Amino acid sequence: MTRPAHDPLHTDLLELAREAARRAGELLRDGRPADLAVAATKSSPIDVVTEMDIAAEKLITDLIAGYRPDDGFLGEEGAAIEGTSGIRWVIDPLDGTVNYLYGLPTWAVSIAAERDGETVVGVVAAPMRGETYHAVRGGGAWATGAWDGERALACRPAPPLDQALVSTGFNYVSEVRAHQAEVAAKLIPLLRDIRRGGSAAVDLCDVAAGRLDGYYERGLNAWDVAAGDLIAREAGALTGGRPGERPARDLTVAGAPGVFEPLQRLLEDFGAWHD
Repeated sequence: MTRPAHDPLHTDLLELAREAARRAGELLRDGRPADLAVAATKSSPIDVVTEMDIAAEKLITDLIAGYRPDDGFLGEEGAAIEGTSGIRWVIDPLDGTVNYLYGLPTWAVSIAAERDGETVVGVVAAPMRGETYHAVRGGGAWATGAWDGERALACRPAPPLDQALVSTGFNYVSEVRAHQAEVAAKLIPLLRDIRRGGSAAVDLCDVAAGRLDGYYERGLNAWDVAAGDLIAREAGALTGGRPGERPARDLTVAGAPGVFEPLQRLLEDFGAWHD
């Protein structure tokens, strides 16, 4: 597949995001204590994960600011700088914190660049998978991994909904989780099956890569989805929130055309967005 030409600025932003994601991923992978999961019920490993999270975000923001001091930042661990350039970086330095704590491989570094409020670059690095996914608006979605070179991503052709494999996630607030479980219980008989991966960024990339037919979740923040949403859309998926809306904290939905629409309607009917 031939790459379309990119805006030179977007190309520069992509390369900077890829380098920042690579370095942060290495920091998190190599800096994780080998015995972290052994004490997973104690407070100390939580502190270690938080420290790693903060260190990864600082690495990313310091690296980017060194090249682009006038850009803005929005990060899960507190980065909030307005900037004056029209570019804002939306960063989740460690998406899938519980997976990271327990030594499960599905966690990622997610970095997106917005230009005048629109996401133009997205990078998701999943170090324990050995994969990095990236996209520039209008340029398709791509991944590097165990294969040679870069692979163009494309979502799966839509199966009938009852043959669709769909992923979701659950909130940490018990009342919200209970409602999410009720919604999932209604959906399961209507689908092939439901998965719960533990990283919104990776789930969106798995939709892009054709490993999932759809994905939905409630309660996500901008940094959870900014990069993965662009990657999914550039791979041909549809994304949104409630009908007619963009992905939002109320609801995020992604899927291959033909899966997205009925899944979104069912989630609306089941009140998946309700408090």
